[in-house]
Amino acid sequence: MKNIKALNDLGRVQLSKSFFMREFLYSEIANFHGMPNIPEDPDLAVKVGRSICTELLEPLQDAFGRIAIRSAYRSKSINGFGNQMQKDGKKDYNCSSNEANYAKHIWDMPDKNGNIGGTVCIVVPSFIPLYQSGVSWTELALWIHDHLPYSSMYFFPINAAFNLTWSEAPERTIKSYVKPRRIADIPGVDLSGRSHEDLYQGLGPILQK
Repeated sequence: MKNIKALNDLGRVQLSKSFFMREFLYSEIANFHGMPNIPEDPDLAVKVGRSICTELLEPLQDAFGRIAIRSAYRSKSINGFGNQMQKDGKKDYNCSSNEANYAKHIWDMPDKNGNIGGTVCIVVPSFIPLYQSGVSWTELALWIHDHLPYSSMYFFPINAAFNLTWSEAPERTIKSYVKPRRIADIPGVDLSGRSHEDLYQGLGPILQK
């Protein structure tokens, strides 16, 4: 990025009806350490961001209300720094290797198979009270599985935040740091074929359509 005007212009790019590129560039690691989090290939980052927003975030927001972005794009330098800090025992950095994050948090690099993709970590605010009252993260995951063209989901304990990944070659995998660790561990759940509407009835109070 040559100058501040170019960065401002990138931040103003509208990825979908509700989302702009700027909100996906924030990084706690970058902010804390005073490091830039800027794509090397802005055009590819924007292309991936548009797919994430139009195919996943907009329909999710239409169904459940406002979506909160926890983290999203990471440059290779930011992710690599976070991964090294993780290796050095700083567990709060939570960054896997750059190679593992290509076409995930690193939006502007294809994965080892040449496929593009991207990951956002999000929270569904309307789901938090249900989750705190005992509704399982699996209900939200199965709704997404039935309705959206995701590649992978990975759920976390706090506020049922989760990594949501779009890919041009979707894997369709669901995992969690919260029990059950995998959807496949739930008796009777088969992710192929049928609707799972009977398994996310607890979402009824927050579904907007």
